[in-house]
Amino acid sequence: QVQLVESGGGLVQAGGSLRLSCAASGRTFSSYAMGWFRQAPGKERELLAAINWNSSGTWYADSVKGRFTISRDNDKNTVYLQMNSLKPEDTAVYYCARAPSRYMTTTLHGYGYWGQGTKVTVSS
Repeated sequence: QVQLVESGGGLVQAGGSLRLSCAASGRTFSSYAMGWFRQAPGKERELLAAINWNSSGTWYADSVKGRFTISRDNDKNTVYLQMNSLKPEDTAVYYCARAPSRYMTTTLHGYGYWGQGTKVTVSS
């Protein structure tokens, strides 16, 4: 069974930065692409960023491109989301999830094994 645990959320002022971490249990982490999502109150969950199993490729949603960076450390079974230039509209619960294969997909329903989420609040 795969377990994902997100951390690093919190309250930050607009323009600030946060680094989210997602620690995975099990020995299969390095065999799968990973994604970061968020869900704001009253809105659908959206994919923000994804990364291939070996970091050979990344993808970003237009809403975060140039501000957020996804990375991973397979030795530590951890994927990260560096968030810079945060805006109040970035306020949401952030989740990591495992893709169904080594290569990233932008289809939300392709992801399984979700973490419990970490809350990010950006004040204006």
